[in-house]
Amino acid sequence: MFRKAAVTTVSNGNYLQGQANGRLPSMDSGEPAREGKVVLKKKVTLLRGISIIIGTIIGAGIFISPKGILKNTGSVGMSLTVWTVCGILSLFGALCYAELGTCIKKSGGHYTYILEAFGPLPAFVRVWVELLVIRPAATAVISLAFGRYILEPFFMQCEIPELAIKLITAVGITLVMVLNSTSVSWSARIQIFLTFCKLVAILIIIVPGVIQLIKGETQHFKNAFAGNDASVMGLPLAFYSGMYAYSGWFYLNFVTEEVENPEKNIPLAICISMIIVTVGYVLTNVAYFTTISAGELLLSKAVAVVSYRRKTQSYIPAAVVCVDVFLFPGEKKWGMFFVASREGHLPEILSMIHVRKHTPLPAVIVLHPLTMIMLFNGDLYSLLNFLSFARWLFIGLVVAGLIYLRYKRPDMPRPFKVPLFIPALFSFTCLFMVALSLYSDPVNTGIGFAITLTGVPAYYLFIVWDKKPKWFRKLLGK
Repeated sequence: MFRKAAVTTVSNGNYLQGQANGRLPSMDSGEPAREGKVVLKKKVTLLRGISIIIGTIIGAGIFISPKGILKNTGSVGMSLTVWTVCGILSLFGALCYAELGTCIKKSGGHYTYILEAFGPLPAFVRVWVELLVIRPAATAVISLAFGRYILEPFFMQCEIPELAIKLITAVGITLVMVLNSTSVSWSARIQIFLTFCKLVAILIIIVPGVIQLIKGETQHFKNAFAGNDASVMGLPLAFYSGMYAYSGWFYLNFVTEEVENPEKNIPLAICISMIIVTVGYVLTNVAYFTTISAGELLLSKAVAVVSYRRKTQSYIPAAVVCVDVFLFPGEKKWGMFFVASREGHLPEILSMIHVRKHTPLPAVIVLHPLTMIMLFNGDLYSLLNFLSFARWLFIGLVVAGLIYLRYKRPDMPRPFKVPLFIPALFSFTCLFMVALSLYSDPVNTGIGFAITLTGVPAYYLFIVWDKKPKWFRKLLGK
């Protein structure tokens, strides 16, 4: 039923052929071309690169994060400041990943960069956390948003039962995972359609908001920095909410080898797209505050539905938002599991694809129950803090690895090179916020930290220990 994937990543719905074992060859490695080897075509132009980044970033975060940021900053002015700062930080992080992607031209993203910089143990812990924490929790978060936005128009006069949200969310997760296991092409087509829908949803918010500003509806911006004082302990959680909304800037690194003139187009695509997204997100939040006050936003469980209803007296636009948050990660994001499996850091079955449908069915089957556990054991914002701790810990580590590689491998070809202060500032901010979050939300971030630490004994048990019983080896696919 399954066969070993010929490549470690998926791009644009097509599986690409690579080596059967070991790491992927670098495009600048000088290895001779082998018969049957397929080389990636340079088909991602500047415009397409911009669309990839924007299409990946803009999602449910713009409908989930406003409340979390406002709650942890205390005022309208500070919340808009955090949105802007998170956009700038995301730009810095994306530029760092651009350097890594143009000098380490291998599949696997975060996992590969940590493997190159720090070796197999931290890389294993990264993929271990991705499998157990980041991927299922991220799916649960976006799915809970979907469930709430689906039901909110029908419960405007009363509280939505949490069980109802989780049940409809569970149905949505199952349907999407079935779709991702059935057809790569259909998943890609639906994603294109939903990308268009979410852009429409953003415009439906921004345009009336700008009109309201022109009409002088600025009462909610008076004394913008007045309100509850922002505490240092609240900043990490505001940072998590803001960076969650901008997350996705690193996915251009999954198609680095397909980019035309990557030394020029990758940094240009990143700068242009991040400016567009940052301006769009800030304007969206400004549009929210032209319609509802800070207090009403904090009381609302679905800010976009309330905003739409005030503007249009209709629930119809909320359906667009529901479609948007139903957009789940594309199949290109399974690449880390393929690479880790081929490196021997995950069971071989996770790198296999269905022999007829060409979908990563084994990985979907493993992640589905993990996502359900996350779904029924947490709420949206606790899960967001839970997954953000591990995500930004390792992204900060990846960018710190860029600095380390500058000294460890100074002769490595670097077609694109960022000023050193950018990775230094970004990695310090990430690691500082992650450390501070252990005090801000000790329960959820503490659990995430504990699960991260379990990756160390797991590495020695599953990878280093070479006298495993025969049945144990079979279980691991070795």
